[in-house]
Amino acid sequence: MKFCVFGAGRMGAQHIANVAANENAVLEYVVDVDLSRAQALAARYGAKATDNPRVALNDPAVDAVIIASATNTHVDLIVDAAKAGKAVLCEKPIDLDIARVDYCAQQISGLNVPIMIGFQRRFDATHMAVRKAVAGGEVGQVEVITIVSRDPSPPPASYIKVSGGQFHDQMIHDFDMALWLAEPKGSLEICAMGSNLVDPAIGEAGDTDTAQVLIRFANGAFCRIDCSRRATYGYDQRVEVFGSKGMVTSANLLKTGIERFGAAATNARDTLLPGFMERYLPTYATELDYFIDAVSNERKIESDFQSGRKAVLLADAARKSLKEGTVVRLDLDA
Repeated sequence: MKFCVFGAGRMGAQHIANVAANENAVLEYVVDVDLSRAQALAARYGAKATDNPRVALNDPAVDAVIIASATNTHVDLIVDAAKAGKAVLCEKPIDLDIARVDYCAQQISGLNVPIMIGFQRRFDATHMAVRKAVAGGEVGQVEVITIVSRDPSPPPASYIKVSGGQFHDQMIHDFDMALWLAEPKGSLEICAMGSNLVDPAIGEAGDTDTAQVLIRFANGAFCRIDCSRRATYGYDQRVEVFGSKGMVTSANLLKTGIERFGAAATNARDTLLPGFMERYLPTYATELDYFIDAVSNERKIESDFQSGRKAVLLADAARKSLKEGTVVRLDLDA
């Protein structure tokens, strides 16, 4: 499968490397508004570079695109790629504005082009094992899902101002994880609370850095999301699903599996992985394999456009709950 990658920044560079390394993929184009950056990456992998998306989209040799450019470019690139008949793998979120997301849905309706939203945590081996256990009935009826998501250090306030906020930026993955594990039907209720406990500059930028979200699904089951922009001990990523028959958990990954015993400490373990790339780097290659297989064999894509839309709806509802200090009711299928 021949690819064009939009975006030559950090995420784009990772996708480019994964395409180049995949035996079932060929990198045809790197597209970025910074042509010199696109040229540098393209030259490294023997691809073409351009700052004009149309050049790549009009090339019949291109089968699929990966969109890893700025969030505000996602909708237009999804629409243009779909209308050009290219399969699409787009980084989250589709957009920060649900009206733009719905505009995108309307524009691509009926085109029958595979579209996948890049919630890469679905492709983490430990999270996948939890999902398999839950889907296989090991915990029985799901009653409580607990998701802990804490970054090692906060981003600069300059990033916060353009990120869409903690719910749309950091917690968007957790909303998708909740829906992926719970597979809820009907409406739900969501309550969000947030504080500034980490960095005053984040509060001055109009955002929270410490947040709690409680979701109650139509069947009465709960999901609690615990999110922070700072964890001094590393990248804290845990998932727990409790049900009528038991519980499954996805524990943190450590730098090593060594344990130390001595006069000062017992069962002293190594620290957590330091960041999201160290924790989730393998998931991007697995995600690409899944995408290629689904498109090539015309299989249903689970992390589809509607999955991306629902995550934005939850983020919107959480923001509204925080702002208004109330419980928000939401029908994900409306």
